[in-house]
Amino acid sequence: MTPQATPTTKLRLRSVSKSFIQPRTGHTTLAVADVSLDIASGEFICIVGPSGCGKSTVLNMIAGLDTPSAGAIEKDGVAITGPGADRGVMFQDYALMPWQTVQENVGFGLHHGTPGKGFTTQQRQERVRHFVELVGLTGSEKKYPHQLSGGMRQRVALARLLANGPDVLLMDEPLGALDAQTRLVLQQELLRIWGQTAPRAQRKTAIFITHDIEEAVFLADRVVVMSSHPGRVRAVIDIDLPRERNEHTRADPRFGQLSEQIWNLIRDEAWRAAGAAAAPPEAAATPA
Repeated sequence: MTPQATPTTKLRLRSVSKSFIQPRTGHTTLAVADVSLDIASGEFICIVGPSGCGKSTVLNMIAGLDTPSAGAIEKDGVAITGPGADRGVMFQDYALMPWQTVQENVGFGLHHGTPGKGFTTQQRQERVRHFVELVGLTGSEKKYPHQLSGGMRQRVALARLLANGPDVLLMDEPLGALDAQTRLVLQQELLRIWGQTAPRAQRKTAIFITHDIEEAVFLADRVVVMSSHPGRVRAVIDIDLPRERNEHTRADPRFGQLSEQIWNLIRDEAWRAAGAAAAPPEAAATPA
């Protein structure tokens, strides 16, 4: 039997902390404290936690949109010091340009940014066509964002992200604004597009922020559970559900066990974040 290669570390966070200074008062708030995490190449990581626990702050520091106050973040062993085309970011807001068509939005970075350098016009067009097809929008290339449903707009945003060819996909609640049915469909579509049935070496490294515990369990290889005030890593849960994940995954008893385990780690803080003094006893069996 041929031994499997050990996954290489794509991202490394070492004792990362982030403080913010309130502009009016000058008071310093410690938002994230002493976060250490290794993320393997081709791994899908979800980060969950109560509101205000610093999930988005961690993502922004990995993206290079913000800098740590202490500690270091490395990609492929090199310190991250700012934004780069090797890390693509996708937000809850689609951030599409309303005056551009689907194909123009998808190809924007290829025509106006670093990702398109070295491509001929024909190669850019072919790349756009490929990713439009990959996200299931063939036939809608000439439509504008206002002519699309919310789910279709998010597919455009995903195609644009992938067309730029980043090594790392950074997604901050990208499905949070969708209705429940569309969200379930796009969870499965996201895994298909990410390449869940392909060898790990062929997959992008993905970090996905969500408030939805069941979404995290469905998508992730590992779930990072954060606590708040300041944000810290409370636990890292291995999701030992087989891939391919599909509609039958949620019926697996292990799916429910993992969801409940994660909910029990954050439920008290989640209730306090919602304005309640404490969680009622029966809340322990109710995933968020």
